[in-house]
Amino acid sequence: MSDPFFFSPSGPITLAEIAALTGIALEAGADSARRFTGLQPLDRAGPADIAFLDNPKYAEQLDATLAGACFVAPKFRARVPAGTAALVTPHPYHAYAAIAARFYPDAMRPQSVHQKSGISPAAHVHPEARLEQNVTVDPGAVIGAGAEIGSGTIIAAHAVIGPGVRIGRDCSIGPNASIIHALLGNGVIIHGGVRIGQDGFGYAMGPKGHMKVPQTGRVIIQDKVEVGANSTIDRGASRDTVIGEGTKIDNLVQIAHNVVIGRHCVIVAQVGISGSTTLEDFVVLGGQVGVVGHLRIGAGSQIAGSSNVADDVPPGSRWGGTPAKPVRQWFRELTTIAALAKKKDGVTPTDT
Repeated sequence: MSDPFFFSPSGPITLAEIAALTGIALEAGADSARRFTGLQPLDRAGPADIAFLDNPKYAEQLDATLAGACFVAPKFRARVPAGTAALVTPHPYHAYAAIAARFYPDAMRPQSVHQKSGISPAAHVHPEARLEQNVTVDPGAVIGAGAEIGSGTIIAAHAVIGPGVRIGRDCSIGPNASIIHALLGNGVIIHGGVRIGQDGFGYAMGPKGHMKVPQTGRVIIQDKVEVGANSTIDRGASRDTVIGEGTKIDNLVQIAHNVVIGRHCVIVAQVGISGSTTLEDFVVLGGQVGVVGHLRIGAGSQIAGSSNVADDVPPGSRWGGTPAKPVRQWFRELTTIAALAKKKDGVTPTDT
């Protein structure tokens, strides 16, 4: 990796500690006391570094790596050089992530700009707000009347926490984020520029103009949710907008009023989810997916990037295209269209 200038490593780690943290059994003859001081990619690693191979595209780099230790899948064990300790696991990237978190805990969530706990004298905390011990509030942050913030939470510079908002313990609210009409659980990460709890886009439209419909719901964000920079989550109109436990939302995502998202969903950048749609648990939406309102996407479904979902999606489905449909049907249609285009140009598929 590049020089981690902004993050100081937590110190060396031994092979025995790596095995304990990842649950990997060391091979016979491995030096359990061997120490490692850094993490590097295969082609830049040295004897004191830990690397990993997850994508077969980089297998040739494994052959020549100088890394002191490397997480590899069983099928690549034979390619690990003699000087490299092989850490064999079915999930190399997961193991690497655990060790990276051990080396760089400060990189796991946004940090305070003044690197210490406590309330900055340049923050504005309403006297009726209630903050537990060990809450950090950076300069320029504003916390409204009746807001409640749990221990270990960081409120970064110029964030705004509205009246009555409740934020759990060990959360991080990034710089310039705003949170109103919302309840957040524990361990929630909100990155910079996020907007949570503003009006949903609700109007009774008519030929003489559009009547604004009051949006009286809340946003409920459960434990260990992460929301990427400059994403927006509207509060509900007639019911709450809900983001389920463990869900991960990328940058520049729009979630409309009354949307309910289940547990451990993954929503990639530039997704737009229209009002009153429900995503069940473990749904994955690729980048730039658009979902129309009042739909249900079943548990475990995956939608390919740049697709537009206009119908309910059964659980466990793999859909793609515009409008989105089962991927096998989508691929057949693309193949047929390509063949017709070649035929029109005077080229048959066999000519190519």
